[in-house]
Amino acid sequence: MESFIAAAQRSTELAAAVGEHPEKFRVLTGERPTGPLHLGHYFGTIRERVRLQQVGVETFLVLADYQVITDRDTMAHVRENVYGAVLDYLAAGMDPARTTIFTHSSIPALNQLLVPFLSLVTEAELHRNPTVKAEAEASGRALSGLLLTYPVHQAADILFCKGNLVPVGKDNLPHVEMTRVIARRFNERYGAIFPVPEPLITATPEVPGLDGRKMSKSYGNAIALSMTPDETVAVIRRTRTDHERRITFDPGLRPGVSALLSTAALCMNTSPEELADSIGGGGSGALKAVTAAAVNEFLAPLRERRRELAADVGLVQSVLRQGNERAAAVAEATLAQVRDAMGTVY
Repeated sequence: MESFIAAAQRSTELAAAVGEHPEKFRVLTGERPTGPLHLGHYFGTIRERVRLQQVGVETFLVLADYQVITDRDTMAHVRENVYGAVLDYLAAGMDPARTTIFTHSSIPALNQLLVPFLSLVTEAELHRNPTVKAEAEASGRALSGLLLTYPVHQAADILFCKGNLVPVGKDNLPHVEMTRVIARRFNERYGAIFPVPEPLITATPEVPGLDGRKMSKSYGNAIALSMTPDETVAVIRRTRTDHERRITFDPGLRPGVSALLSTAALCMNTSPEELADSIGGGGSGALKAVTAAAVNEFLAPLRERRRELAADVGLVQSVLRQGNERAAAVAEATLAQVRDAMGTVY
């Protein structure tokens, strides 16, 4: 608890510093392209990325396609998911001239950093990582080598571009701490090459899924940014609620009703309690109608922009080519420094 309080206080200082001198910071952020991006992604990360870009922070955005297979047996839809994510980013306001959007598998020099980085951590440290622990407990099967080393992959993602600021929710602080450990150990052993990145704890709302759990592609409870208005109405209508006519906000006892209230309230910039009072005794039918209308109205500009962008059939490939070239050049420069520091230049 004390460490989180200290991190939160430091994040407040960092946020002020970003506002005053954005040019001093370089951010690495991204996600695994395991499915369509959804409303939770927008409120949880995309909106903050656009804000940082707008104030002048240099941003690298990785679509970690290699990481799709950390807990999956197939890459069947990865290309479709990557292209869809790029369209969502652009429609939301990400500018490829200011944000480097790239794919993990396209940057060999980034992935080559794994070899020296793996030598700097112990197996016990990897097993303590929350993501690794959660997957081990949930799957009931042996961890793949890729999943076990997932925290080191994240460190390579952050450090290849010498990122010094990582926007995270409080649950992801251990991931940044592992990167900090690797950066310090490398610098102590071979010389000062890497900045020790700091977490910027983002006060972003958690958008519940339509079943009351966290909105997630894997749970099938998400409203995708790329859905049509009719698809949005249909998925909201299918949400399980209850038979109580009066609408109240009670996540513990009424997860479905409360999830719809939270989703609509975010889109309407109000509170779920106020929204529940306004619906009153209208029942779940009225609640679902209000939620569908709120989501569709909120996403309408993004969806229209996305439709316009998708009409340019070569746009996404061009954005990725540009981003991959930029990321590759940065990674190769960093790897050259690492080789020199380690004495492996021949």
